[in-house]
Amino acid sequence: MNLRFVETFVWVARLQSITRTAEKLFLTQSAVSSRISVLEEEIGAPLLDRRDRQFRLTHAGERFLVHAERLLALQSDLKSELGSHDATRFSLRIGSIETILHAWLIPTMEWVRRSKPNIEFELNVEITPVLCQQICRGSLDLIFAAEPAVGKGVVSEKFPPLEMVFVGPASMRGNENLSIDELLNRELLTFQRNSQPHLALLECLGNEGISGKRVHTVTSISALVKLVESGFGLATLPKVAVNELKLHHSIVPIKTALQLVPLPLYASYLSPPATRELEESVADALAFLREAVSNTRHA
Repeated sequence: MNLRFVETFVWVARLQSITRTAEKLFLTQSAVSSRISVLEEEIGAPLLDRRDRQFRLTHAGERFLVHAERLLALQSDLKSELGSHDATRFSLRIGSIETILHAWLIPTMEWVRRSKPNIEFELNVEITPVLCQQICRGSLDLIFAAEPAVGKGVVSEKFPPLEMVFVGPASMRGNENLSIDELLNRELLTFQRNSQPHLALLECLGNEGISGKRVHTVTSISALVKLVESGFGLATLPKVAVNELKLHHSIVPIKTALQLVPLPLYASYLSPPATRELEESVADALAFLREAVSNTRHA
């Protein structure tokens, strides 16, 4: 029995779609269907119920799925025990909002690589809705976003929210405590339109009875920071990212009378992972992030 075909069936069952499986495994839909048909011939029973358009495993398919996952786990164990584990590369596909990239993502990746030197990272930095869509389609293994991903086979873990602060140019050092009126006399910048920080800033302004205030939206933290450095205006950023960015940029956190809403943080991942290596890598990444978040909160 071809284990690549077994793996294909497992992904079809998890994603409940031949189309999504084809996208994930970089195959054509006909190739995925052909692999399933070969397995059905070997087993002597249909694995997929093809009587209507709704995806459904047959009784034999549900039973085979249990054994298929065991086969893949056994394959991973054999590679590890016989010494081929480190020689076999595997990919961990991570998606992240840019905030986490500037805070903890790089140390997290370095930590995982220490225990998995054969790992190859595929990193995708995107906005939360896109990341949630991608992991639900099976094209990512682990994401860090401002919302939990909701889908079959996707598990989400809630982390403590990130404190948001205003930042200004270094020239404001010594004058970092602004009243709301002083704040409104400056240009305000935040993340892209309809992102959580953008909507939260508008909500905070609305709660103070402020309407019509111009708010500039920027899709890149790097561009946001450059605008702040130039004196264009004040921006909202997570404090943990500011602590890193101010080491290399001429910016300072600004205290204001306007209380910003914290940025939610969730990790979502496919479960169960396709291989033991992926399962261990995701577990290592989550464990490291939990500790990093905890240390930041108690610092």
